[in-house]
Amino acid sequence: MAGLSSTIYNSVFKRTSTFALACVGAVFFFERSFDLTSELLFDKINEGKLWKHIKHNYEK
Repeated sequence: MAGLSSTIYNSVFKRTSTFALACVGAVFFFERSFDLTSELLFDKINEGKLWKHIKHNYEK
């Protein structure tokens, strides 16, 4: 466990620039996954009520 923590420290936390880059990358992936999850949940809760679900009833 000490080897893993020292490796992570030396590769990410030792320099401010790599720590900032790791934070930006983590925020990007968190935002994308949160957005996709919330969209799927919203679509599931509102299934049959949204235009994309009922537009075939009103098209020619």
